[in-house]
Amino acid sequence: MSSLDLPTPPLDLPGAAPPPEPVVPLPAVLRYDDADTPCDVIDALALADFITGRHPWSQTVRLPRARPDAQLVPADGHLLRTAIEARQRSQLLGGDGWTARVVTWKGHGAEVTVTAVSGEVGQSALDRIVAGATAAEDAGSGRIGFWHQSPRRGAQRDVRTVTTPEWATIRDNYTATARREFDRLMAVTPENVLGRLVLLHGAPGTGKTTALRALAHAWRQWCQADCVLDPDVLFADAGYLSEVAVGNDDEPEGGPRWRLLIVEDCDELIRGEARQTSGQALSRLLNLTDGLLGQGRDVLVAITTNEDLSRLHPAVTRPGRCLARIEVGPLSYAEATRWLASAGVAPDGGGVASGGGGEVPDGGGVARGGGGVARGGGTSAVASDGTSAVPASGATLAELYALRAGAPTPPTDRHELGGYL
Repeated sequence: MSSLDLPTPPLDLPGAAPPPEPVVPLPAVLRYDDADTPCDVIDALALADFITGRHPWSQTVRLPRARPDAQLVPADGHLLRTAIEARQRSQLLGGDGWTARVVTWKGHGAEVTVTAVSGEVGQSALDRIVAGATAAEDAGSGRIGFWHQSPRRGAQRDVRTVTTPEWATIRDNYTATARREFDRLMAVTPENVLGRLVLLHGAPGTGKTTALRALAHAWRQWCQADCVLDPDVLFADAGYLSEVAVGNDDEPEGGPRWRLLIVEDCDELIRGEARQTSGQALSRLLNLTDGLLGQGRDVLVAITTNEDLSRLHPAVTRPGRCLARIEVGPLSYAEATRWLASAGVAPDGGGVASGGGGEVPDGGGVARGGGGVARGGGTSAVASDGTSAVPASGATLAELYALRAGAPTPPTDRHELGGYL
């Protein structure tokens, strides 16, 4: 192990406001060994002037949408150190009366920490560093936070830009019943929120996650969407849950006040025997929606599950708790054939009619006879025995995408006792 004594400069610098009472400079020693990295050294060096008192002011800002080509080095700044690792780059900058640590992550934005002799000097330096560094947001994308528990830093929220489709563009991917329910959910505003739980249940591959991304887009003006990556840890750790319930200040001032926590595939938390298998996890989940934990916090919780509704714990589905409870099931045979027709695929090998007769009455556009010409170079989704690859019971969205790609898959038995698993 080695150590590095950091300098202890005098405190009577020009421009620095005198402290209200005597300050004893703190001894600063950086100890490092083979477990530390150059990035760790930059982290320590960036705080040297703050520890000694030479720079009594500090501020940290996150840039979730930093441009990949952003330099984050102002014209009057001096680049003192650079450390590059597989997924991040750390830089130490220095200027007249200020020091900055700039960290950029691949796909995770950037973080800038500035220490300075005064707030005026520091804020000015910070503004110059981040000027023009934020990338414009694409029309078809939005920001979603991802919560996870770090062994070293506790509860962490990373913000990423993901595709958030408009509901109107994906509406036909769902059954008629689900479409009506989603129409109502997408139109919800803060004034008519009745219930704090959004429950989406259905077979795998039916588009539950896609619907939630569309919901994040529909609510983007008033609700911040966050996804919990480790729900089993969240509801088992009261401290972690409190951090997530309170939220953080990553969003800009004037941003959405409400928050939507997305918890995917949490079957073990909400099925009928959850209290026996998951302990207090179910109780904490429900307390977050309408218990004391959720009071004063505008938090909605969206849950996806593959479980049949009849197998869920009655406390989850009781009246008044759910803002929406939607079954996202496979498309019926008629809906599936219409979906394939829109992609130029005929489910029975006859092709999709390019015009004229042969269309189903509701406009599906599927020619039921043989020898039709496929529109737009379409293909046929036919099983090896010559029959339709779309079963009479219908198909999930994932199965339809496979058929559209020319890779039909054997249908699964969705009527197996015990739910969707």
